[in-house]
Amino acid sequence: MPQPIRIAIVGLGKIARDQHLPAIAANPAYKLVATASTSGGQAGVPGFASIDELVASGINVDAVSICTPPGPRPAIAITALSAGMDVFLEKPPAATLSEFEAIRTAAAANRRVLLASWHARFAPFVDEARRWAAGRTITSGRMSWRESVRKWHPGQDWLWQPGGNGVFDPGINGLSILTAVSPLPVAVRKAAFDVPDGAQTPIAATLTLVAGAAEIAVDLDFRAEGGETWEIELHASDGGRLLLAQGGAAISIDGETQRSEPEREYPNLYEHFAQLIARRDSDADASPLMLVADASLIASRSTVEAFRW
Repeated sequence: MPQPIRIAIVGLGKIARDQHLPAIAANPAYKLVATASTSGGQAGVPGFASIDELVASGINVDAVSICTPPGPRPAIAITALSAGMDVFLEKPPAATLSEFEAIRTAAAANRRVLLASWHARFAPFVDEARRWAAGRTITSGRMSWRESVRKWHPGQDWLWQPGGNGVFDPGINGLSILTAVSPLPVAVRKAAFDVPDGAQTPIAATLTLVAGAAEIAVDLDFRAEGGETWEIELHASDGGRLLLAQGGAAISIDGETQRSEPEREYPNLYEHFAQLIARRDSDADASPLMLVADASLIASRSTVEAFRW
C-alpha cells in the first residue's frame, strides 16, 4: 500500500475546522502531521505558530493546505513550495492576480503540485452542467448568489478590509462554477458595488458578464437573512435551459423536476488533490479571481448604511 500523504494545515479558522479537518480525517490517502496557526492547534498533532516554525521543526511534511485569509497566503505558499511541499490553496488563492502568479511561478520553479481549490466546482452537478453546455450556444443567463454574512462569516472583520473581497468571498464560488461550465471565456462588461459605510469591500454587487454574444446578469448580496439562494441559469439557442441550484448540489434541465444530491465538495477536492500529487500535476486556474479583479477595476460604487456583521 502507498504511504499516506503527510499533510499540514496552516490557518485553523472556521473553514479549516468545518471542512478541511473532516475531509482529511475521512480520507486514508492523508495523514495530518502538523498545524500552524495563531488561533490554536489540533489535538494529537504538533502545532506551530507559523509556516516558518513548521519548516524549522524538521517534521516531514509532503503537502500543506493553506486556509488563512487571502492576504498572507502568497508568502506562506512560497515558503512551503520552497521547502518542498505541495500546496492546496483555499479560495481565493491570493488577494491579487500578481500574487497568484508569483505562487504559480514558485510552484513551477520548485516542481511542486499546486491546487487552487475552487471548491464549488466539485459540487455534485457541475460536471453534468458542463457537459450540457459543451457544444451549445449560450444566449443568456443569470447568476444569483445571496446569503447571510451573519450566518456564514460571523465576526470576520477581515472580509471588510482591503483584500477581503466582501460579498465576493461567497460570490466567487458562483463565478468559479460559471467559468467552469461556460463553453466560452467569461468577461466583465459592467459592475456596481454597494459598500457599507466604514467598510472597504462591497456587501452587494451587480455585474453584467459576457460569454460570446450572451449576457449573464449577476446578483450578489450578503444581506439575505431568509435563506440562501445559490443559482445559475443558462439559456441556449436550441431552446435548452439549465438551472443549477443549491450551489451546484441540485440541477434541472429543460424544466425537468429538480434533482439533488448531498454536498461533498471538500471530500471531492481532497480526492482531486491526491490524484494531482500522484500524477505530479497542478490545477491552478485564475479565471474566477480575474473576474473579481476586473469588476473591481470598472465598478461604480455607492455607499450604503453601516452594517454590523
